Amino acid sequence: MKRAIYLITGVMGSGKSTVAQLLASKIKKGVHLRGDIFRKMIVSGRADMSVQPSEEAVSQLHLRYRLAADAAKTYYDNGFSVVLQDNYYGKELTRILSMLKDYSVNVIVLCPDVETVKKREKMREKIGYTGFSVETLHADFMRETPKVGFWLDTSEQSPEQSVQDILLHFDE
Repeated sequence: MKRAIYLITGVMGSGKSTVAQLLASKIKKGVHLRGDIFRKMIVSGRADMSVQPSEEAVSQLHLRYRLAADAAKTYYDNGFSVVLQDNYYGKELTRILSMLKDYSVNVIVLCPDVETVKKREKMREKIGYTGFSVETLHADFMRETPKVGFWLDTSEQSPEQSVQDILLHFDE
């Protein structure tokens, strides 16, 4: 695979973290950059996203995206391929892509079906779906997210199979 920033998005429970880690491990000089790490660094005053997010929550989300984009560009500028994963829903995908516009970016959208997401959510250590349903978020994501990049239905795939499909898709 050529050196690039591989941006992975999808709804919570779609497999972003697992697939991103595995993909980065298959790249000669690969970095797995979890955008959410910048949210977790806020020790006090953190405003989390919700169904009706506050102005501060949206501001912190955009800060998180900007920090992730800056970190991805810095790694890339120093010879690494970067697998950047986070929740880039709807117009937020366009926002992060504009931050990375001068770089080689390959978008990967993991889009398993609702039942698969529900099963995965039950198996996760963390709870992502509070205040809204998997069905609602999935429907909104599918309707509002720009149809750019490589959309991969991972419903019937292991993480290894998903990574294999990604490698094949971007093999140049």
